[in-house]
Amino acid sequence: TIIQCLRCSSTEVHVNGLIAEDDVGLLAAALRIQNMVSSGRRWLREQQHRRWRLHCLKLQPLSPVPSDIEISRGQTPKAVDVLAKEIGLLADEIEIYGKSKAKVRLSLLERLRDQADGKYVLVAGITPTPLGEGKSTVTIGLVQALTAHLHVNSFACLRQPSQGPTFGVKGGAAGGGYAQVIPMEEFNLHLTGDIHAITAANNLLAAAIDTRILHENTQTDKALYNRLVPSVNGVREFSEIQLARLKKLGINKTDPGTLTEEEVSKFARLNIDPSTITWQRVLDTNDRFLRKITIGQASTEKGYSRQAQFDIAVASEIMAVLALTDSLKDMKERLGRMVVASDKNGQPVTADDLGVTGALTVLMKDAIKPNLMQTLEGTPVFVHAGPFANIAHGNSSVLADKIALKLVGEEGFVVTEAGFGADIGMEKFFNIKCRASGLVPNVVVLVATVRALKMHGGGPNVTAGVPLKKEYTEENIQLVADGCCNLQKQIQIAQLFGVPVVVALNVFKTDTRAEIDLVCELAKRAGAFDAVPCYHWSVGGKGSVDLARAVREAANKGSHFQFLYDVQLPIVQKIRTIAQAVYGAKDIELSPEAQSKIDRYTQQGFGNLPICMAKTHLSLSHQPEKKGVPRDFILPISDVRASIGAGFIYPLVGTMSTMPGLPTRPCFYDIDLDTETEQVKGLF
Repeated sequence: TIIQCLRCSSTEVHVNGLIAEDDVGLLAAALRIQNMVSSGRRWLREQQHRRWRLHCLKLQPLSPVPSDIEISRGQTPKAVDVLAKEIGLLADEIEIYGKSKAKVRLSLLERLRDQADGKYVLVAGITPTPLGEGKSTVTIGLVQALTAHLHVNSFACLRQPSQGPTFGVKGGAAGGGYAQVIPMEEFNLHLTGDIHAITAANNLLAAAIDTRILHENTQTDKALYNRLVPSVNGVREFSEIQLARLKKLGINKTDPGTLTEEEVSKFARLNIDPSTITWQRVLDTNDRFLRKITIGQASTEKGYSRQAQFDIAVASEIMAVLALTDSLKDMKERLGRMVVASDKNGQPVTADDLGVTGALTVLMKDAIKPNLMQTLEGTPVFVHAGPFANIAHGNSSVLADKIALKLVGEEGFVVTEAGFGADIGMEKFFNIKCRASGLVPNVVVLVATVRALKMHGGGPNVTAGVPLKKEYTEENIQLVADGCCNLQKQIQIAQLFGVPVVVALNVFKTDTRAEIDLVCELAKRAGAFDAVPCYHWSVGGKGSVDLARAVREAANKGSHFQFLYDVQLPIVQKIRTIAQAVYGAKDIELSPEAQSKIDRYTQQGFGNLPICMAKTHLSLSHQPEKKGVPRDFILPISDVRASIGAGFIYPLVGTMSTMPGLPTRPCFYDIDLDTETEQVKGLF
């Protein structure tokens, strides 16, 4: 060390009978340097392992429990810059939106690159009723318990809700009761505009496709080329993305005037086959009348018309790209790789080919930053990306998870949620999201309710907006016992991936002690590490302390995570593996259209991607009315699409729609604004 060297030097001076004041000064300076280094190391250790000095917000639960929006409005959130400072964010790492929301800059990942990750927990569920079983509520209750009551650093990572369900049937997704993200109206409505950015980017690309076909149909090669590469102030040059296209085509020229006629035609014409277009327009509203439309009927479109459709915005591949990317550079590359159609020779046409990648990236440059909010008890939440789990991969963003894992530190927990049942959201979390992120989960929390188990045991239909039948509000041990087959199956699905399972029974006020005890006992017999009743809805994090302790214990057990299939297997074999091992199908049946698409994607070199099944969330099978654990069914694959930018193949099971519809009485009947106070009413 510096000090040892100087001591040696000092000893030599003594031997010679000399004492040099300079050496003493150097020794003192070296001691000061060593103290600074030690202090720096100590500070770094504290930053890596420190417990947050978090001011948690107190709850005063009422009985009966008020409406979600009343509870949310009754709690004053901390200023978001205060929350950011408490969890270790620097002032220049956040961009504040109003008083209670902020975007977090990705530069944080570079600053914390040497920080050890915390524990990674996934909240999944059994096959739900149409009312939902409370995965978001359990997620929030769990982090409130961990941080506000057990004083463990924890972060919830949630999806941004689509406004389709918010104004349709299901309502918002901020949790409920005393386990919510606040302010819930800001969470459930526009947030910071990420879904609007996705909608704008998606529809810009859709417009580019049809416009390009129109211009190619109505212009000669020369006219098309002159407009694509115009002379500006006497100078004619290719843009950066056009140079990339030339390179892709094998044309090694940079001067627009030197291309041959054949090269001009090759460059200027994409020759898109309209029958192969897979890119749809999107809207963040449930609008069933946009499921099939005809575009191009105005005379200005010169007879070019075709059948098309709208999807819900969160089904856009751009949403999946946002959820799976790990940097701005990676997002730009993924956006450029998105395949929108094939040309007349059967080759893929991408966003890069259309020259729109840079513009899409500009529209998405702010959306890539995770949104910071807080729970009712003042603990941190990231809200970022929102793909549906039945028609997309159903998980919040990789970036939010990665940043949160660094912020909580090695002893902390990040709790994220996968949409719908474990057969859908969890399977995709493991096989798609974990492949993309490289992150390994420590624990699965499997959410169940007595209500859903009774439905799986043969109870009457559960319909949104219709009062529950007495079977659901009175004790019925037999229905619960019979319905636990679905819970047992979902535990088995989680065990396929080698991750310990803790069952969280989300308790409703009509559940009896006998029903609760039975579910917990049967869950443990089925292989769950533990099964715990949870009361966060009625009392907040205090009601999930037992769940938090069980999760900590399970995380210490260790995970033996493995993927379900090798991505190098043929597409059909991967689909069959999911159908049989996860859903319990006897086999699959491909429509001619599905088989044709699989052949095309394999020929185009996309056969080694993971699979993202688009399937109903209301049953393990393709038939929503089949509850419990259906057996010996054939799973029909009606179509197959490819999300190349996101990085998965996307089979459609049965008659899955990618644009939901509104019911007879949508939620919007109850949503209103008090024009005096400007307060939103009726959201749930």
